[in-house]
Amino acid sequence: MSGVAGAFLLPSSRSQRTVYDQLKHMVPRLENRGQEGFGVAAFMHEERFQHTKSCRPAGKLAGVDFTEQDAHFRPHVAIAHVRTPSHREKSDADFQPFDNHKTSCRRLTVCLNGALVNADELRKELHAEGHSISGNTDAELLLKLIESICQRDYWQHGLPVNYEKVFQDIDKGVDGAVSALLLDGLGNLTAFRNRMGLRPLEFMQTEDGFLLFASENSAFSGLQGRVDEIRPSHIKHVNGRTGDCLDHFVGQARHSPKLCAYETLYLGNARTLVQGQSHLATRHDIGMTLGRIVWPRLAVETSSAPIIVSSMPRTGTPYADGLFASLAKQQSALVQRREVIAVNRSQRTLIGSLGERNSLIWQKYRVATNDVTDRIIVVADEALIRGDTSRAVTEMLLAAGAKAVHWAIGSPPIVAPNYYGMGIETIDELAFWKIWKSLAPETRQDSLRFHRIAPQTLRVIERKIALSINAATITYLPFEDLLSLLPRGHEGIDLSAFTFEMPTPCGQKRADENLNRLIAELTSTKTSAA
Repeated sequence: MSGVAGAFLLPSSRSQRTVYDQLKHMVPRLENRGQEGFGVAAFMHEERFQHTKSCRPAGKLAGVDFTEQDAHFRPHVAIAHVRTPSHREKSDADFQPFDNHKTSCRRLTVCLNGALVNADELRKELHAEGHSISGNTDAELLLKLIESICQRDYWQHGLPVNYEKVFQDIDKGVDGAVSALLLDGLGNLTAFRNRMGLRPLEFMQTEDGFLLFASENSAFSGLQGRVDEIRPSHIKHVNGRTGDCLDHFVGQARHSPKLCAYETLYLGNARTLVQGQSHLATRHDIGMTLGRIVWPRLAVETSSAPIIVSSMPRTGTPYADGLFASLAKQQSALVQRREVIAVNRSQRTLIGSLGERNSLIWQKYRVATNDVTDRIIVVADEALIRGDTSRAVTEMLLAAGAKAVHWAIGSPPIVAPNYYGMGIETIDELAFWKIWKSLAPETRQDSLRFHRIAPQTLRVIERKIALSINAATITYLPFEDLLSLLPRGHEGIDLSAFTFEMPTPCGQKRADENLNRLIAELTSTKTSAA
């Protein structure tokens, strides 16, 4: 999970704004993509590169006064990265933009949103060719691949780099989800989105003479200009001297964008639009649908205090709003919309080891009010992935005196790993599979139909997951309802999280190996026990 943004000041512009001003506008709107800090790389022809890195959240970028660093440094181009720690390596190397620290035209710096599924294979190829790789991040690996092609085909021959051909090789060779911004030692900016199109990349030419790039179109809100989406297997290349911006197709076949479902459900800014529909509207509609399913399960007594509808902070809010609106239609006097969970810190709890995540969860969340005694609470969240966060929050609310805690989940059960930047590397860490191991053989078999499992099997899984986190009930959004509510349906959204049908060949191979290993381990355990 991360985000990228870039700004290029056209030579014809008469604007008083700078590329830093544009980043200060865009980057805070990408904050939902990562709270571990941000990095900026800027280029000025006479002064070359300057880098800025901060552990502060992206929303704090506006507080950085770049002009105080060097009053004479007025770059014409800058790129930025919103950071979430890599699952592979947690160090300063996680900070992007990632730079190769070469001189002159051989200087390259890159921002990457996404992940390389075939990273291990690519790394072996580079090592075999004699290239050294100091770290273990996908950003460095992508930069090394680009550098290798540039050296082989252009630098050693004294030729100018043809980025269209460079990214033809890159698009053909990488498997995964990649949106990237590349800045070179001549001030040229190249924006690239690989053939899978899982990670969005948006473009805007403003009326006051800037070319802007960002992971979401909400980053451009409030600006005037022409907005476009960079298509899969395409680059936009901006000449560092002239500002000429050319669009090139660099693929072998044309693909339509297939955005990861997490973009709509979780990652994306609520104001981001997909085919004219905002994530906010989609999430609210999901909450409305959940309300119709949840209501019969609450067993409400008219003499009881009103049920509290709450959300997991920030991303769960529109789900809870829709859920409350739906329940209020049933019996408005029996429901109350209140937030009972608060956060002490902003870091994501999705990525990291089990111990690191559990420690952070208990530091991050707290009960926001003392008035939950003997109250029934329904908590809305967009997904239940591992169950450790929902378990901790349930236990906090019960310890504070809540009578019962119900969970309304705005997606179907998550059954698949995600090798595309989400940090879900194995299936046995998922709540679904922890419960799957305890199911009866016939129920396990039906569960392997994933999004097509029978409703009665889903109810068994819901009851067992609820028991495992000490909740009264768990209600998942049915898969067919999700399809009807997404702006692109199943044609334009990668739904592998719920279907186990991975979007890339390498991803499918890894996922199948993961599944076969888990089934084999269970079979071996059952045989040994017998």
